[in-house]
Amino acid sequence: MTVAFVSLGCPKNLVDSEKMLGLLAEQGIAPTPEPADADVIVINTCGFLEAAKRESLDAIAAAARMKRAGGRTRRIVVAGCLATRMGREILDHVPDVDAIVGVAQRDDIVAAVRGTQIDGEMGRRGDGEKRRSVSMSPRRPVPVSPRRFFPSDTARLRLTPRHYAYLRISEGCNRGCSFCTIPSIRGPLRSKPIGQIVAEARELIADGALELNLIGQDTTSYGSDLGAAAPRLPALLRRLDRLPGVHWLRLLYAYPSDFSDEIIEAIAGSRHVLPYIDLPLQHINDRILGLMRRRVTRARTESLLEKLRARIPGVTLRTTFITGFPGETDAEHRELLRFVEDFGFDMLGVFSYSLEASTAAGRRTDQIPEPVMQARRDELMAAQQQVVHRRNAGLIGETATLLIDRAVGDSLFVGRTVRQAPEVDSVTALRATPGRTLRPGQLLPVRISGYRGYDLVAEPAGECLAETRQLPGDLMPIYQPMGGS
Repeated sequence: MTVAFVSLGCPKNLVDSEKMLGLLAEQGIAPTPEPADADVIVINTCGFLEAAKRESLDAIAAAARMKRAGGRTRRIVVAGCLATRMGREILDHVPDVDAIVGVAQRDDIVAAVRGTQIDGEMGRRGDGEKRRSVSMSPRRPVPVSPRRFFPSDTARLRLTPRHYAYLRISEGCNRGCSFCTIPSIRGPLRSKPIGQIVAEARELIADGALELNLIGQDTTSYGSDLGAAAPRLPALLRRLDRLPGVHWLRLLYAYPSDFSDEIIEAIAGSRHVLPYIDLPLQHINDRILGLMRRRVTRARTESLLEKLRARIPGVTLRTTFITGFPGETDAEHRELLRFVEDFGFDMLGVFSYSLEASTAAGRRTDQIPEPVMQARRDELMAAQQQVVHRRNAGLIGETATLLIDRAVGDSLFVGRTVRQAPEVDSVTALRATPGRTLRPGQLLPVRISGYRGYDLVAEPAGECLAETRQLPGDLMPIYQPMGGS
């Protein structure tokens, strides 16, 4: 049996995809990069925002067309966040879908792919052998409880290159932001035990990962659900920093209100935790922050940002903002615009507000028209572009450490410096000097020689510091959308 896998959405979803592929591989179900060659197509969906839902539904529709065309494909399995949010609707409206696997049912993927017939708790495989399962009955998903959590992400079949990986430290969120659907999909905060995280980190390092990107819906709250005596994020960072073979540790999805002095000290005093912090702020105006239920003020945010720059040398600060939140006035937008211009974030993303009917913000009657949101987003991104161009010009001549991600040609490579996280930030183009052999997975010093828009241009400036041997099957191309938006 072969399976084609479409993985959509964020790195947390990607980790789920990698774990499901690992479970399938353990049972002899082989992945294939070509959906037309697959017996089963699995779509691990995103359902966070309206645009993500549309992309997921487009991918499901593309798989359904392939199944109806009469080729090899005989089953379609829909997994992930949209499966949790809309599982019954998907089954009712897309008869070609054979099984639903919500985020809390992730480890039931083998039964879903095989099409195990379920009768109560007893099922039969196609060969007539009985097996016990409570995963799902055909086209009838069991109630999904997002409180269920699988603490182990070991034995994954990774979709990233071998030299970097995502390390999930927690699942779910307790914040209750008024615009966000994550708690209803992923459930409340559940932190992994520190020993489990360390074991997974060791496995990823042994598999060749030089860079571990720490992820969760709310990483700064790590451990707060495990009791007063449980280790928190500073202890976890210090523990991971001591692991043999680790080179880069990058903290993503930090929440501003709980970013303590102890976390700052742990980052500043580490050898391998990068001076890079992903800190989604969403807005800066106090009234809008209150409506968003962010539990933070402008004054507190600015105090934190000042401390981060003062106490972590060379820190890179990445953030995201939401524009067009219901009721946002022109004056409040201009306040955010001036903040972007004045503070000068290293990396910044802007999202137009997405109306989600199940949220408190989605029920407000003062929604902002789409053209207004788009115009505000364009203004914010234009302001950030000027910030980045000035900063990039100031980097010319500096040296940096680069991790090579991929080859573009015989002598041109694309990689990332400490200042650039995978998939979400700009990149650095590197041209090999004559006679120099470079390859993906190498960590080496470079000199910044120019920039093109957001991206940097560099040249080698020293010998390789570390490298991961790439294998022929690395970065399997099996998770690209099959015709989504």
